[in-house]
Amino acid sequence: MGSNFIRFLYNRYPGYRILNLDALTYAGNPDNLMDIEQNEVELAENEKRYVFIKGDICDRAGLETLFYNYKIDAVIHFAAETHVDRSFFNVGDFVRTNIEGTRTLVEQILASRVPRFVHISTDEIYGNVPTGFSTEEAVFSPSNPYSASKAGADLLVQAYIKTHKLPALITRSSNNYGPYQYPEKLIPLAITNFLENKKIPVHGSGKHIRSWLYVQDFCSALDAIFHRAGDNSIYNISGDHRSNLEIINLVAGILNKKTPLLLEHVNDRPSADFRYAPDSSKLQRDLGWSPQHNFDVNIRGAINWYIDHRQWWEDIKTKENFDPDI
Repeated sequence: MGSNFIRFLYNRYPGYRILNLDALTYAGNPDNLMDIEQNEVELAENEKRYVFIKGDICDRAGLETLFYNYKIDAVIHFAAETHVDRSFFNVGDFVRTNIEGTRTLVEQILASRVPRFVHISTDEIYGNVPTGFSTEEAVFSPSNPYSASKAGADLLVQAYIKTHKLPALITRSSNNYGPYQYPEKLIPLAITNFLENKKIPVHGSGKHIRSWLYVQDFCSALDAIFHRAGDNSIYNISGDHRSNLEIINLVAGILNKKTPLLLEHVNDRPSADFRYAPDSSKLQRDLGWSPQHNFDVNIRGAINWYIDHRQWWEDIKTKENFDPDI
């Protein structure tokens, strides 16, 4: 999501200078923005429209230096640990990055008087939604350490809005898919495993329902929120509702693969959420946004991207820290 939004801003707003602060943990990949890096390689430092800085949002001294050296007009906070399965056995990293990192970043934003801050939250904070839909006013009910840490960060930002007048916006997006997505996530894992004729692990029955949003639709929604929403606004961003098994079968059909031979049902996650259902009608009503990409059509484009960029994901999947079975 982060690298796709950087590319979106870079191409749409030629007057913007973009700073990308990234700790490059296991899912971080400089190759995701190599095309933009190459565009800038011959420019003088003060002419570059894109600057990469390796750093940790939990490092207050590093943030102070960064904010001192650059005149920062806005911060969009994507940094997070996001994989549910990893959160079961590595809770500390999730609490540190998602909660403590958010606190450290917010305090630096206040100290530097940055006038615009967008916190990227998630629909998973609402927890399981058996019927109906989650509006922005829905009660939080996270079911795992990942979603609990994101709920904590979301509430922390809301508290800073109330107690310190933090000029913040919050987005709660559904599952994204598209180019450059780390292949431990369901759609790129299904695509790449089918291409390698490897089995795809399916949690439980595979009938869990998620809202699927093409990453370019997410970028356009975030663009609208960032530029036009009023301070302290909160917006859900949602897409098409499909079950995990529907997704896998659709990808298999496009790639002419026989799913009975390549599916491997594994134990479901503890306290697994059966259905997420964010309602983004507020975003449509306030800012006129709605998804422009049809899932059944656009999944083919996503599949083609992974076919055309085989070296990109093969390099990732051969690394020691890649583990799709966790």
